[in-house]
Parts: sequence; C-alpha cells; structure tokens
Amino acid sequence: MGSNGLRYEIAQNAYIKLVLHSLKHPTSAVNGILIGRISPSNDVVEIADAVPLFHSHIPLLPQLEISLILIEEYFSAKGLNIVGYFHANERSDDSELGSVAKNIGDHICRYFPQAAVLLLDNKKLDALKKSKERSAIMQLYVRDTSKNWKLVSSDANRFSLKEPSANVVLLDYIATEKWNGIVDFDDHLDDISKDWLNPELFN
Repeated sequence: MGSNGLRYEIAQNAYIKLVLHSLKHPTSAVNGILIGRISPSNDVVEIADAVPLFHSHIPLLPQLEISLILIEEYFSAKGLNIVGYFHANERSDDSELGSVAKNIGDHICRYFPQAAVLLLDNKKLDALKKSKERSAIMQLYVRDTSKNWKLVSSDANRFSLKEPSANVVLLDYIATEKWNGIVDFDDHLDDISKDWLNPELFN
C-alpha cells in the first residue's frame, strides 16, 4: 500500500516527549525523530517512540547524520525503524512546513518511503490549556506521488493518538513542568552523560 492510504498512530509517550521538547525551548525551532513500524495488516504506521534531536543549528547535516546512525542502530535491534520526522517552528505564529523539515523528511523517505512529517500546531497547543481537546496537537504531512509534502486534512482521520487520554496526561506533565527533564541530542553532544533516550522521563 502506498503512503497515500496509510494511517498514522502515535503512542502517548512518543507524543508527550515531542511536545515537552518544544516547550523546553519555546523560542527555538526543535525537531525529533519518529520511531516505529508498519502494522502487521500493512495499513497503519505505528509510531511507538520518539527521539528529541536538536534545539539549535537544526540544518547542520553532520550532527543529523551521526544522530540518525545512532538512533537506527539502537532501535533496529528492537525491531523498530525510523518512520518519520517531527518539527516545531521557532515562531508560534508560523504554521508552515519549512524547507529544512521537508529536506529532512525527504532524507528519511530514502530509507522508509511511507515516512510522515509531524508539525506542532501551536494554536492547538495554546488551546489545549483552555479546552478538553482530545485530538493530537500536530499536523500530519505525507509525500504525494510527485514527492511533494502535503498536509493531510484532519477530517481524513489518518492521524490519531493511540491512547485517547494522552492530552490529559500531557496537561499534567505541563503543569508540573516535566519538560525540564527532557534531553535531546544537542544536550548529549554537549555532555555525553546525558541520555538521549530519556529513560527517567516517565518514572
């Protein structure tokens, strides 16, 4: 099945990790890698985990290449692969998928053609604090047959949270400023004792 018909489902911990990473660096663009697999029925890309990447110098290719190699090595041993890319824009009023995000998405598509790009929806993030929003506060982009990244309408029901209560848990983590504990690859490259897998985050 081509990526045009696939659905994408993100697990709660992966989802929360990505949002907390963006909240830790509110004045910077941040990005991350989506980890998962295609479901046994071949109709859903299951995003099981996520790795926060950078909050500075996002376009720099050497660091990206190093991080992708390390991430792929670690997760392939667990039967998981890199299945997509997450991006949060620097400005909260910027809702466009920029060229850097598209280029990294293209790079991942070379290894996983059904890759998704998720873009943080800052308006929904702001609204989440005031409402009981149950849907993901991210926008799904997939490549069309011309290899252009296209926004998938939320009405298409092709992107969902695996656990419907994920936003409730997220709000609790926001209230307790859990984002302070997030480690990304930038942090790890500065201090290798900091673990980019964030094993303590949900304890």
